Amino acid sequence: MATLHHDDIYKLVREPIDMAALANGMRAPEDGAIVTFDGFVRNQSHDRPTLYLEYEAYESMAVAKMSEIGAQLHEKYRIHLVAMVHRLGRLEIGETSVFIAVSAPHRAAAFDACRFAIDTLKRTVPIWKKEYFADGAVWADGELPPASAATSRAKPAS
Repeated sequence: MATLHHDDIYKLVREPIDMAALANGMRAPEDGAIVTFDGFVRNQSHDRPTLYLEYEAYESMAVAKMSEIGAQLHEKYRIHLVAMVHRLGRLEIGETSVFIAVSAPHRAAAFDACRFAIDTLKRTVPIWKKEYFADGAVWADGELPPASAATSRAKPAS
């Protein structure tokens, strides 16, 4: 089992993500790099103008899965800290939906870990995106929530 890194951050939020504060909080004298990923809402999807997005999650499982990804990062790469924050609810064009930051003594490990983190999050964490267009709304491909998750509203993780 991987060591728990108590200074790592894994959370879901319903307010704008403060990327600068997260990244600045990860600076440590032993590190030489922080690599970040800022995933934000674009104004189109599949050649259709997007009005806004809504994100839902199976919240307790999502945070647990994010923490598991962090443990994998610490096992696979020589890194120091991880921050993974995903926003839920309605997001407008240009707003950040997911932010990941990885600090490490060297840039290569930080880059590799950050890429692994977002790719794994998208594949494994139970967070679903609904896209709203002028003529209706659809769940993004492969992102339809199970009926139980879509109808139950768990308390947000802190």
